[in-house]
Amino acid sequence: MEEWDNTTTVTEFILVGLSRSPQVRAALFVLFLAIYLVAVVGNGLIVVLIVADSHLHTPMYFFLSNLSFIDFCYVTTSVPQMLIHFFTDRPTISVGRCFAQMSISLILGLTECLLLAVMAYDRFVAICSPLRYSLIMSPKVCIQLAVILWACPILMTLVTLLTLRLKMCGHNVVNHFKCEIQAVLKLACSDTHTNGIKMMVLSFFTLLLPFVFILVTYGRIGLAVLRIRSAEGRSKAFSICGSHLVVVGIFYGTALAMYLRPQAKTFTDREKFMAVFYGVVIPMVNPMIYSLRNRDVKGALWRMIGKKAKE
Repeated sequence: MEEWDNTTTVTEFILVGLSRSPQVRAALFVLFLAIYLVAVVGNGLIVVLIVADSHLHTPMYFFLSNLSFIDFCYVTTSVPQMLIHFFTDRPTISVGRCFAQMSISLILGLTECLLLAVMAYDRFVAICSPLRYSLIMSPKVCIQLAVILWACPILMTLVTLLTLRLKMCGHNVVNHFKCEIQAVLKLACSDTHTNGIKMMVLSFFTLLLPFVFILVTYGRIGLAVLRIRSAEGRSKAFSICGSHLVVVGIFYGTALAMYLRPQAKTFTDREKFMAVFYGVVIPMVNPMIYSLRNRDVKGALWRMIGKKAKE
C-alpha cells in the first residue's frame, strides 16, 4: 500500500477561495449564507417530514430522505468554512482537516451517485411492475440497499485515498474554496499519472456506470409509459418520475463535466465555479424541486403546520 506522504513537508494548506477582493468577498458571504440557510432548512425539513408523516413511509420517500440527508451534510462540510474564510486574508486548513474534508465529501458524492440510480430503479418497479412493487421494494430490501449505498462509497473512498501517493514538497496553495481532491492532487510534486488513472477508474464505476443504468432504466420506463392508453395514466407516470429526472440531469450533467474529462495541470477558476454549482447550488435546489413539484410532500407540510396550529 502506498502512503499519504505529505505530513513531513506540509502541515497546512492555503485556500485561494473565490475572490481576493474584500468587496466581492462580502457580497459572496451574503449570497452563500442565504444559499446555505435555504439548503439546510429545505433538506432538513424534508427529512423531518418523511420521518414524522406516516403517509410518506414508502420506498420512494425513504430514499428521498437519504438524498436530503446527503445534501444537508454536503453543504455543511464546506460552506460554513467558506463563510469564515471570506473574512480571512490568509485562509488555511490543517492537513488532517483537509484529509477529513476530502474523505467526507467524496463519500457523500459517491453515495449520491449510487442513490440516484437506486431511485431510478424504484421508479422503474413502480411503473413497470406496480402489482409486485410492495414485494420487490419491501422494507427489508430498502434497508439492505441503503446499507450498500453507504458502505460501498466508504470502502471505495478509504481504498482510493489510502493508495494515493501525495508528496507535496512544500506546495500548499490550493486553488479552491475547500479541499477538493482534484485541486489537492495538482499540488503533488511526485508523478501524478497513476493518481489520475485511479481517479478516472473511480469516476467510471461511480459516475458513468450509474448514469448509464439510469438512462437504460428510464428508456424502459418511457416504453412502458407509451403503452399506457389513457392520458391521465401517462400524466401520472410522468409526474412520478419528473422530479427525479430533473435532479439526475442537473447532478450528473455537472459531475460528468467535472470528473470525466482530461485534467489540466492546474485547477482553473472555471472548475471552481463548477464545484460551487455541484456542491452548493444543487443541494439548495433539490428540496425545491421535490417540494414544489410533489403533492405528497406539500400535503405532509400542511398537515404538520395544521397539527402545530392546533397545539
